[in-house]
Amino acid sequence: MKQNWRIAIVMILITTALFGLAYPLAVTGLAQLLFPHQANGSLIQRNGQTIGSQLIGQSFSSPAYFHSRPSAAGTGYDPSQSSASNLGPTNHQLLDRVKADTDKLQTENSGAPVPVDLVTSSGSGLDPDISPAAAEFQIPRIARQRNISESDLRALIAKHTLARQFGFLGEPRVRVLELNLDLDTAHPAR
Repeated sequence: MKQNWRIAIVMILITTALFGLAYPLAVTGLAQLLFPHQANGSLIQRNGQTIGSQLIGQSFSSPAYFHSRPSAAGTGYDPSQSSASNLGPTNHQLLDRVKADTDKLQTENSGAPVPVDLVTSSGSGLDPDISPAAAEFQIPRIARQRNISESDLRALIAKHTLARQFGFLGEPRVRVLELNLDLDTAHPAR
């Protein structure tokens, strides 16, 4: 019996050292060595100040900015609360929210179909991207607010549209924070 206890304790110590210390340290070290920007949060800095991350969405409520997807993470884009809403497609709470969001967006751009990603949150609730169609939908509102041409906005969206990863994974997408930062640089809000 003593022999079994000794083996069990030794195995706990060995596996704890390997999988609780050595492996995480090795992975962290490799990430810092090979991908330091991503390993440190893909932070975006302006004038020496961190203003966001390429990986975590932010809320933009001003009509002069492109808006992100709705967030189900806490009070909005809270990385410590990352999760989906877990509301099913027949849940009245979800349906009411989507209908209210759709109605609000229809007042901004009547007659145009509302892209689904402007009224639904992502699985993590932290998605920093919107579809090119969602960015295109918002052009009339931003053009009116900033008094700029829609063609200038389309060019800015095209500049910030990322293709499918490796040419076949995912869908084309637009990073909202980077687009809004470039929008402020090229056409400051009045």
